[in-house]
Amino acid sequence: MDLELRHLKIVRAVADAGSLTRAATVLGLTQPALSTQLKRIERALDGPLFVRGREGVRATALGELVLERARVVLPAVSELQEDAVRFARQGTVGYRLGGTHGPLLGGLVDRIVRQEPGVPVTTYTSWSEGEVAGGVAAGRLDFALVGVCGESTPPGPGRLAWREVARDPVHVMLAEDHPLAHRPWIELAELAAEAWTDVPGDGCFGDCFAAACVRAGFTPACVYETDTASCVHLVQVGRAVGLCRATFPVTPGLVTRPLAGSPLVWRHLLGWHPAARAAARAAAVLQHARDAHTEALARSSAAAVATAQVPAARP
Repeated sequence: MDLELRHLKIVRAVADAGSLTRAATVLGLTQPALSTQLKRIERALDGPLFVRGREGVRATALGELVLERARVVLPAVSELQEDAVRFARQGTVGYRLGGTHGPLLGGLVDRIVRQEPGVPVTTYTSWSEGEVAGGVAAGRLDFALVGVCGESTPPGPGRLAWREVARDPVHVMLAEDHPLAHRPWIELAELAAEAWTDVPGDGCFGDCFAAACVRAGFTPACVYETDTASCVHLVQVGRAVGLCRATFPVTPGLVTRPLAGSPLVWRHLLGWHPAARAAARAAAVLQHARDAHTEALARSSAAAVATAQVPAARP
């Protein structure tokens, strides 16, 4: 049997997982099937790669050698594939945009279409910032419009160039008849007894929110993670309060208010691959994204309270 890339991926998965059971789950295989594959690989390499024990598996000297080479070969092949796809698509005309939930992607599409009528624009959306960034790295997308919490690093591979579109304080959504809805701003601690709702994502926002609540002296008793429409519904009917960006549009039945001290901040980012043909258009797309943010902010609930003086957080 000749050694193949898939075999190296199996060896690396077993080493990373520390057990055949966990590795089988990661690889989408049954544990017996993975054991059979590993035995074939070991026969092809003429020696055992792992020592099995109660606490999992440990690489042998031969296994360490194979892992050392695999950690060089696998990223190199992945990079080769990404570069090949990007090269093959260098002649593609148009814009392939990826983004997460929120109004900015639609605003960016609108501005590009207005400026360049007839030029094809395609979009791809995902809850995963990492997935969108990976699409740009792999050459499937030209630009990623995503966001990160505070000063967190951008998602995905480090091969992408990232520029900040804007940064906004995170607001809270309340039902329009909520006891605090008339206030121009709200202390996070005043919402300690509330149930919360938010959209999913693979960034650190959930951890940042939990940390902000701890600093405010409480732990959220309940957080409903669901899609945007369901979040809005739960807020409108008074089942929860929600977190949203300052660009959240005016919506019947709810209001948005800033949190005192801006304990949570959202940075909108635009990413692209510097070696891709699309990089030549990055400055123009970045300006479109910034203009789309300005327009979204002007249409948002936040615009109604933008002039309110929001105090610093209480010590």
